[in-house]
Amino acid sequence: MNAEPHVVIEESPLRDTAGARLATAEFLLQHCPWADPDAVLLVVSELVANAVRHTAGWWRLHLTAGQDTLVVEMDDSSPQPPVPREPDFAGGGGFGWHMVLRLAGRVEVSELPYGKRVQATWMRSTPC
Repeated sequence: MNAEPHVVIEESPLRDTAGARLATAEFLLQHCPWADPDAVLLVVSELVANAVRHTAGWWRLHLTAGQDTLVVEMDDSSPQPPVPREPDFAGGGGFGWHMVLRLAGRVEVSELPYGKRVQATWMRSTPC
């Protein structure tokens, strides 16, 4: 996968959800025009927001595009995996993880020596 296009946002203290969305949108235009930008941007927003809200440390967003795949990886400093919550329609949240699971083709969570990785993958519906 080294030859495939990728971008990494490593400076989480200097980045926010808007910066991650902008970088992702530019990446999709250049390397993955077949992907649904609304779905991908919403997933990236949720992953960044969750990392900012639920971790005390850094986060790193990594995007990789193959000919027929798009992989979004969010690493952060918390070893705790995301936990689905009952949505609170009175404004208490609980929608984000459910949206991530529905919008991405596949979602995996793995432990890392320094925290965890959430990986969301989309497959092109009609390969080239």
